[in-house]
Amino acid sequence: MAINVRTVCGALRRFTPLHASDWVSKRKGFCCKMSTDSTPLTHSITLPNKQNEPVLIVAAPGLSHSDFWSAVESSLFKQWLRNLQTENGILADGTMALRQVLIQGVDMFGKRIGFLKFKADIFDKETGKMIPGIVFARGPAVAVLILLESEGETYAVLTEQARVPVGRIILELPAGMLDDDKGDFVGTAVREVEEEIGIKLNVEDMIDLTAFLDPATGCRVFPSGGGCDEEISIFLYRGRVDKEIITQLQGKETGLREHGELIKVRVVPYMKLWRTTADCQVLVAVAILEMAMKEGLLPPLST
Repeated sequence: MAINVRTVCGALRRFTPLHASDWVSKRKGFCCKMSTDSTPLTHSITLPNKQNEPVLIVAAPGLSHSDFWSAVESSLFKQWLRNLQTENGILADGTMALRQVLIQGVDMFGKRIGFLKFKADIFDKETGKMIPGIVFARGPAVAVLILLESEGETYAVLTEQARVPVGRIILELPAGMLDDDKGDFVGTAVREVEEEIGIKLNVEDMIDLTAFLDPATGCRVFPSGGGCDEEISIFLYRGRVDKEIITQLQGKETGLREHGELIKVRVVPYMKLWRTTADCQVLVAVAILEMAMKEGLLPPLST
């Protein structure tokens, strides 16, 4: 069920004070309450289908006022709230309740939130026990499996990047996060390939591999659902090129240097791809592609 958090929270700036430390607003069945005390900074919401179960949003010590409100109003947080109430969401059947969210950290990418860290207190109503609720939110992303045929062999085009969280240099698919909440997955995929590989693809030539999944899955993959909200759409591009193109791509340095992207292009024979890297996006792409080919779901490669 959609939740208009931005509309509600934007209204906070227009509140009429009721008391020195208490401001309240009600719009479209969504109730908000904020404490103006310096500590703790709090905010309360009521989800549309949970009118008798208010949720307290709390800022962790040291979190600035601006970061707190950026988090509450962010598309990352709003999408997480929507996910809770989808058909197979945690709160959908009424057996669990969300009582509190502790906003712990915010990393800005320019004027928008790139990463959001929070802890959600969600309880099983029957037992009263809390389920694990630490969340690293980074939102939806895309990845592209590029397969190029040349002289009878198929090659996969990968990127080689330094990944600080795992402390390793990793071979992976060209990929990236969506810049906003408008959901332009295929457009983002094409843009990421141009930035990371240096070749421009046509949107109409892209095949959404994750669209072959059952609709109940959301047609996305979750690489680390136990701690991160990231959901990835994986696309496929197939083409035929001269061997010279394969040679030119191998070792090519690309990426947006101003964003810290130090990327090298690597070309790997497709038949060796599945054992070349441990990157889960590569392995998921190969698995879905192989099953889709087995069931005849892919359109023929155009000449």
